[in-house]
Amino acid sequence: MIKKMGEKIGKRSQVTVFIILAIVIIAVGVLLYFLFPEIKTSLGFQEETPYQYLEGCLDKNYVQDKIDEISSQGGSLNPEHYLVYNGNNLEYLCYTNKFYESCVVQQPFLKRHVETEIEEFERENANNCFTQLEKEYEDKGYEATLRKGGIEVELLPKRVVLKFNSTLTLSKDGNSNTYNLFRVVLNNNLYELVAIAGSIVQGETLFGDIETTYYMSLYPELKIEKKVQTDGSTVYIVTDRKSLNKFQFASRSMAWPPGYG
Repeated sequence: MIKKMGEKIGKRSQVTVFIILAIVIIAVGVLLYFLFPEIKTSLGFQEETPYQYLEGCLDKNYVQDKIDEISSQGGSLNPEHYLVYNGNNLEYLCYTNKFYESCVVQQPFLKRHVETEIEEFERENANNCFTQLEKEYEDKGYEATLRKGGIEVELLPKRVVLKFNSTLTLSKDGNSNTYNLFRVVLNNNLYELVAIAGSIVQGETLFGDIETTYYMSLYPELKIEKKVQTDGSTVYIVTDRKSLNKFQFASRSMAWPPGYG
């Protein structure tokens, strides 16, 4: 009886030792992973993760920086009809060159315009990344067939989604796999900021002016500034108080001649 109990205790002790060793090995691995990032990159290209490879190549930080640039210029990367304000060329989203008249909307489909601007700057970057991905597989002995498709950008509540409609087919050792619909998602409330900007523009066309405190009472998470310029133009700055993301643009509506108003 005592001998059997001793054997059971011995087996339990062995199991406990193995469990402790497993925990130690996992802990050491996690520490090495975070303390020495070069270990992650020294593995090189991972054949089984083309999605992760492309997400890294497409570089979310770069995309975010370009989106910030578009937002700071009234929705355009290269504004054509603009007001210079604090070093930024602010696109006129509503404009009239006359006095005492309401403005005319310059970008009637503002959301779609912003989406198109993002698609334009990202197209070349995406093409380069897909070409690199194809070459990586070919260098590893795969037969790679890449069919490049278009880019779709969609502003959605609290996020910006970039869809890359390209297809990559890989064949090796009699096996074939196809990968498609690559996407990148950014946490960004550009959708909400553009919607407010569009509403302000509608108010400018109807009344020639809007009351910012009204909007801030409806959307307390936003700060909306209105800065009237000497030529009768107005700069609107819509800022998210938490994330500090902003969308700013110019308008000229119901302007008064100098010395009047």
